[in-house]
This record gives sequence, structure tokens and C-alpha cells, in this order.
Amino acid sequence: MMKLGLQINRFDWPGSPANTGPKLAEIARTADQAGFASLWVMDHLFQMDVASWGLAAADPMLDGYTALSYMAAVTQRARLGTLVTAVTYRHPGHLLKVVTNLDVLSRGRAILGIGAGWYAREAAGLGLPFPPLAERFERLEETLQIAKLMWSGEAQPFHGKQYRLEEPINHPLPLSRPHPPILIGGEGERKTLRLVAQYADACNVFGDAARISHKYAVLREHCERLGRPYDEVERSTLQSVDLDAQSSDQLVERFGALGEAGAQHILMSVRGVSDVSRLERLGAEVLPQLR
Repeated sequence: MMKLGLQINRFDWPGSPANTGPKLAEIARTADQAGFASLWVMDHLFQMDVASWGLAAADPMLDGYTALSYMAAVTQRARLGTLVTAVTYRHPGHLLKVVTNLDVLSRGRAILGIGAGWYAREAAGLGLPFPPLAERFERLEETLQIAKLMWSGEAQPFHGKQYRLEEPINHPLPLSRPHPPILIGGEGERKTLRLVAQYADACNVFGDAARISHKYAVLREHCERLGRPYDEVERSTLQSVDLDAQSSDQLVERFGALGEAGAQHILMSVRGVSDVSRLERLGAEVLPQLR
């Protein structure tokens, strides 16, 4: 069965910022009740600076884990994650504690969404570390190793090239078993998808059916080289949805093509999401056909 997730990537709704909290709660509750399997926010501190999308760095943006914690309190079923956390913005010991706490408080619904990071402007703007790409990948792999260690319940020292944790105590442990799912965002064929095959429970890639099919084929090759079953990794794709431009039947056809390309979980950013009737329509007209 194909799953649908909702990515909330804008917070410039009518009435904000006074209405930001109530509207975010309404969106999250509506998606949860409509049957969305997951809810996501970007883990950015500036909005993405993309003029062609009508976005500017100074547009409203919420801290990802603050928003997810708020959403956890007003939902019951959907899993909660960032799409995705830049590995250099938080020390891994702190990051793993935050995700663990989210899992406990949401009764086992947290996902660790993580990647190497790319948004140099926000890092420089707020004085955050943003080392060269090769080092960011080293930090990403060590953070993945630390996640497995801290979620095992053991507090053995970790001594890596980038990080040293002398006593990584992590209690309470997460409720998710064996641990909160790890999703790695990105589609680099040499490093990112290799890390997915080695460490992750899920991946996320972008593009049309032909493009994502190619990325999943590369992932399969990495899994085969590492001796890991390919089907252990959930395959997701992030897609933009405009319900004013596509009918429900057209969306079902589009998502069906993505499913044939290998996608199992479609994460949607829905244009005009502050109008929650759009989410109700997706739940009533699209989800049942995908099931």
C-alpha cells in the first residue's frame, strides 16, 4: 500500500504570526484525521532563498523540532520528522536526545530525518558551522553510528574523527523499536545512497518517475554490494502538489506512475495548505484509490 505524507514548508499564512500556532495545529490535526501517514517540516532556520518559487530568506520559518513537538501534542497517528536535519547544526549527542524525547512524547512516532546539509547562507547568517562537503559527510556517517549506539541503551564511549562522546547516556530510551526510523535525504549516487544502504531505514529523492527509478536502482546496487535486502529500505519521494492545477484522478495517475517507479511513500508539499479543505479532499478522494 502506498502511503502519503505531508511536508509543511511555509508559515506565511493569513494572520501570522499570531495565527501561526492555531493554523499549524489545524493543518496537523486535519492531515492526521484524513489518513496521512506522516507529517514533516523542513529543518531550516531561514526560509529557502528561491526567487522563482516566490520565497525569500526572511520569510517566516519555524525551528523544526519545536514545530514537531507542538504537532505531536495535537495528533494521534501520523509519524513526525524533519525533511531533513542538516548534520552540522546540532551536536549529535544533543540531536539524538531531542529525537528520542520527541519519540517518547509522541508515543513512538518520531523519525530521524538527516542529511549533509546545503544551505550555507543560513549557517553563515546565524554563525553555525558549515564545513566543506567532505567533512559534512564524515560528520553525517559518524552521527548515524552514534544514533545506533545511543539508541541501543549502551553508554560506551564513541571516539571518531569528528566527534568524541565519553558517556552517551540516553534515558528514557525511545519507544519505537528497535529505534526511531532513520531517513536520509539526498540523492548523491556515490556517498548519500551508500549511506542509506548501510545505515538508514528510508530514503528520500526528488523528480519524476524516470528520475526516481534511476536513483532507486543505484540504491539497490549499494544494498547488493553491502549484502542488505533492498526492500528493508522504505523509498520515499518529495513532490509538490497543486490541487488547482490537477484533479484528484490526475494525482492518482501521477502517484501511480511514481509507485511503479518504486516509490512507497509520497511526501507532498501542498500549495495553499492553510486551506485545510485541500487536505480533506486528498484524504477523501486520493488516499482510498492508492490503498
